[in-house]
Amino acid sequence: MKTEQLQKIVIDALEELKAEEIHVIDVRDNTTITDIMVIASGNSTRHVKSIADNLILRVKEERGHIIGVEGEKEAEWILVDCGDVVAHVMLPSVRDFYALEKLWTMEHTKVNP
Repeated sequence: MKTEQLQKIVIDALEELKAEEIHVIDVRDNTTITDIMVIASGNSTRHVKSIADNLILRVKEERGHIIGVEGEKEAEWILVDCGDVVAHVMLPSVRDFYALEKLWTMEHTKVNP
């Protein structure tokens, strides 16, 4: 599956369950870990977990692969690794503390709307 197609599936899944402040960051020039990072917020641990579960379900339905999932137990920050796209679903307080957008956009990365 192409990166752009996978990115659309991820964004659609996040929007479907009303994830907030969705940011897409192209990190291809900065790391070999992934091509795209998507960062979104949920308003409670239950919301974060539901968003991540929906994302996993939608990617699998479209025959994408989930490489790994971290943080499901606490559900304050769930990372879903889909290969070329890695999604971070976080509580707003956790997102503010770690400031991933700033970390990955400080130098050469670009943020897509």
